[in-house]
Amino acid sequence: MCHNSLPKPDESSRNPVFSDMQTIKRRFFAMRNGALAAQMRAGGLVYKINFGLNLPQIREIASEIMSWNLPDDSQCSLAENLWANTTTRESMLIAPMIYPTAIMTPHTAMQWACQAQTTEIADTLCHSLLRKLPFAGEIAAELLSLNSQSDMTRYTALRLWLNLLVSGLADTDGLEDAACAERDRSCPLTRSLTRQILDEIDFLKSE
Repeated sequence: MCHNSLPKPDESSRNPVFSDMQTIKRRFFAMRNGALAAQMRAGGLVYKINFGLNLPQIREIASEIMSWNLPDDSQCSLAENLWANTTTRESMLIAPMIYPTAIMTPHTAMQWACQAQTTEIADTLCHSLLRKLPFAGEIAAELLSLNSQSDMTRYTALRLWLNLLVSGLADTDGLEDAACAERDRSCPLTRSLTRQILDEIDFLKSE
């Protein structure tokens, strides 16, 4: 079997979801890059299990999974199982790449947004999935309004807002107020992101 492709698992296997998961995990293992994983750790990006795949490699695997043409409910279950595998970096990064946007609910979107563990996962979640949802703006606003939100959750909300802003899908007036409030918090995690949002708003106003 060619190691450069990801064939669809045999439908007669004892458990289709488990078989899919095992096939994907074997692909992660075959493409592992210990040097890149070590470099991430040295840079402060720590995961319990990190195969060291780069994002283009993960997108390649996601594209191959999409070529399996699984029914939406099966693909949804696979994505949810991958997302639930919180110990593995690549599992949480690939999950939003394959989740069927047509059946993502606001409740699940909020759950995933609140469960993003790192900025890398939050960035991928927002870019690959959340920004494509018809209720993305409502999710971003609700995330910022949560009384118990962590800095990571605020980061995810602002990242989603920035994605919507550059796509012309965000209300700049309300967003500018939220970004200014976040800037005044002087949070190290969100500082750069807040600056990007305010710079983008200034650019749009100058057009």
